[in-house]
Amino acid sequence: MRDWIAGAIGLLGVLLVLGGAATILSRAWFNRPPAEEQPASSTPSYGVSDVRSRLMRLSPPERLIGWGALLLVLAAVAAGAISFDLGAAAPPK
Repeated sequence: MRDWIAGAIGLLGVLLVLGGAATILSRAWFNRPPAEEQPASSTPSYGVSDVRSRLMRLSPPERLIGWGALLLVLAAVAAGAISFDLGAAAPPK
Protein backbone atom coordinates (compact mmCIF):
# COMPACT_ATOMS: atom_id res chain seq x y z
CA MET A 1 0.00 0.00 0.00
CA ARG A 2 2.88 2.32 0.80
CA ASP A 3 4.24 1.84 -2.73
CA TRP A 4 0.88 2.80 -4.27
CA ILE A 5 0.71 5.97 -2.20
CA ALA A 6 4.29 6.87 -3.10
CA GLY A 7 3.55 6.24 -6.78
CA ALA A 8 0.43 8.40 -6.75
CA ILE A 9 2.16 11.26 -4.93
CA GLY A 10 5.16 10.96 -7.25
CA LEU A 11 2.94 11.05 -10.34
CA LEU A 12 1.11 14.13 -9.07
CA GLY A 13 4.42 15.81 -8.26
CA VAL A 14 5.76 15.14 -11.75
CA LEU A 15 2.55 16.47 -13.31
CA LEU A 16 2.73 19.67 -11.27
CA VAL A 17 6.38 20.27 -12.17
CA LEU A 18 5.74 19.59 -15.86
CA GLY A 19 2.63 21.80 -15.84
CA GLY A 20 4.51 24.70 -14.29
CA ALA A 21 7.44 24.29 -16.66
CA ALA A 22 5.13 24.06 -19.68
CA THR A 23 3.37 27.27 -18.64
CA ILE A 24 6.66 29.12 -18.23
CA LEU A 25 7.97 27.84 -21.57
CA SER A 26 4.76 28.64 -23.43
CA ARG A 27 4.83 32.19 -22.08
CA ALA A 28 8.42 32.57 -23.20
CA TRP A 29 7.83 31.11 -26.65
CA PHE A 30 4.62 32.98 -27.43
CA ASN A 31 5.68 36.25 -25.72
CA ARG A 32 2.64 36.58 -23.54
CA PRO A 33 3.02 39.31 -20.96
CA PRO A 34 2.80 38.05 -17.38
CA ALA A 35 -0.37 38.71 -15.45
CA GLU A 36 -0.32 41.84 -13.32
CA GLU A 37 0.42 41.16 -9.69
CA GLN A 38 -1.90 42.40 -7.00
CA PRO A 39 -0.33 44.59 -4.33
CA ALA A 40 0.38 42.76 -1.11
CA SER A 41 -1.02 43.95 2.19
CA SER A 42 1.33 45.95 4.37
CA THR A 43 0.26 44.67 7.78
CA PRO A 44 3.20 43.25 9.75
CA SER A 45 2.75 39.90 11.47
CA TYR A 46 5.93 39.36 13.47
CA GLY A 47 8.35 37.94 10.92
CA VAL A 48 5.85 35.80 9.05
CA SER A 49 5.20 38.61 6.59
CA ASP A 50 8.76 38.42 5.23
CA VAL A 51 8.50 34.74 4.32
CA ARG A 52 4.94 35.09 3.13
CA SER A 53 5.74 38.09 0.96
CA ARG A 54 8.58 36.17 -0.70
CA LEU A 55 6.28 33.22 -1.37
CA MET A 56 3.48 35.44 -2.65
CA ARG A 57 5.86 37.05 -5.15
CA LEU A 58 6.21 33.73 -6.95
CA SER A 59 4.17 33.44 -10.11
CA PRO A 60 1.55 30.68 -10.27
CA PRO A 61 3.72 28.44 -12.53
CA GLU A 62 6.60 28.77 -10.07
CA ARG A 63 4.26 27.80 -7.25
CA LEU A 64 3.21 24.71 -9.23
CA ILE A 65 6.85 23.71 -9.57
CA GLY A 66 7.41 24.28 -5.84
CA TRP A 67 4.40 22.18 -4.82
CA GLY A 68 5.44 19.49 -7.30
CA ALA A 69 8.93 19.35 -5.82
CA LEU A 70 7.44 19.08 -2.33
CA LEU A 71 5.22 16.20 -3.45
CA LEU A 72 8.21 14.44 -5.00
CA VAL A 73 10.08 14.68 -1.69
CA LEU A 74 7.03 13.34 0.16
CA ALA A 75 6.80 10.49 -2.35
CA ALA A 76 10.44 9.61 -1.70
CA VAL A 77 9.77 9.59 2.05
CA ALA A 78 6.66 7.43 1.58
CA ALA A 79 8.54 4.96 -0.63
CA GLY A 80 11.33 4.65 1.90
CA ALA A 81 14.04 6.23 -0.25
CA ILE A 82 14.48 8.89 2.41
CA SER A 83 14.17 7.82 6.01
CA PHE A 84 14.45 9.55 9.33
CA ASP A 85 15.66 7.90 12.50
CA LEU A 86 14.47 9.83 15.52
CA GLY A 87 15.77 7.66 18.28
CA ALA A 88 18.07 8.04 21.21
CA ALA A 89 20.57 5.48 22.34
CA ALA A 90 22.28 5.39 25.68
CA PRO A 91 25.92 4.31 25.75
CA PRO A 92 26.53 0.89 27.34
CA LYS A 93 27.93 0.91 30.87
